[in-house]
Amino acid sequence: MKILLTANYTPFIAGGADYHSQGVLEALREHGYQAELMRLPFHYGEQHITQQMRYVEQLNVQTPNDISVDRVISLQFPTYGVAHPEHVVWLMHQHRACYELFDPATASPELAELKAQVEAFDNHHLSKAKKCFANSPRVAERLEHYNQLSAEPLYHPPYQAERFTCADDWGYIFYPSRLEPLKRQTLLIEAMRYTCTPVNLLLAGEGSQRAALAALIEQYGLQDRVRLLGYCSESEKRTLYAHSLAVAFPAFDEDYGYITLEAMLAAKPVITCTDSGGPTAFVEPDHTGWVVPPEAQALADAMDAAYADRNRTQQLGQAGRTHYQQHNISWNQVVEKLMSAFESKTA
Repeated sequence: MKILLTANYTPFIAGGADYHSQGVLEALREHGYQAELMRLPFHYGEQHITQQMRYVEQLNVQTPNDISVDRVISLQFPTYGVAHPEHVVWLMHQHRACYELFDPATASPELAELKAQVEAFDNHHLSKAKKCFANSPRVAERLEHYNQLSAEPLYHPPYQAERFTCADDWGYIFYPSRLEPLKRQTLLIEAMRYTCTPVNLLLAGEGSQRAALAALIEQYGLQDRVRLLGYCSESEKRTLYAHSLAVAFPAFDEDYGYITLEAMLAAKPVITCTDSGGPTAFVEPDHTGWVVPPEAQALADAMDAAYADRNRTQQLGQAGRTHYQQHNISWNQVVEKLMSAFESKTA
């Protein structure tokens, strides 16, 4: 059976979407399917996005080059606009700039026009899919809220999930993520001003906010307690998880959040925020971590609590790993769910 996956490709920008796409591709092949990943270039900008939506609607994915494709699984906007009678969507997220991140007070006329086009595109194509999954409850909630369409949450494991380990903590809070405004590293740096314990903060990753974050750390005189590590390899990242006291993940309205799952695999509790979206589906307050308001003082209190009672923090981390295991998150389950959806009747 030939299965075509559709996803995006953005040159020089890599992230969780790449692990997601490659993970399901490898899982399908391990289960004996002939699977290929078709990645289409994605460029930001209203005019580019309009052109991309039109392009995917014209693609022939049933018999490309006279080769018959049996099934199509689409992962990203706008690639789920392709037409195929056996089509399932596993939604990473929609084009967020036209949904929960859209602000009519600041949006340009071009973005407002694109918003209407994207909504019509999504309503049409997602409703035609044989079944729609979402990679998290938060993504499913958005789809229901904005498009009145249902999606079943389907979890998948982080990259190399089996390699995460737990080791003695070295007294620091770890946060690996792109240095971008929605990830809110600024909020954590602000919080470090209010901590009462000698807890440290390690920020791994690269992004547009690095210079601004470095300036903020210097402005507050936190150079001895807050470090910007820059790029870390996967092996280095796992070591940093293993020796962390706890893991911070205060991003705004995250879709899924590998960081939460990676922390749980490393048996480390998670500090997240009430408006962080995806992580709140896994983090249970006082059981697997802390869920606090997106305020510097509240985050500082959580970091202090983690440092002040290290035994309790370790217990929360162990509970997190158990919580992860209870969800039966595996690529085997993903393949079973996706392929069984093709056997169901079209709604």
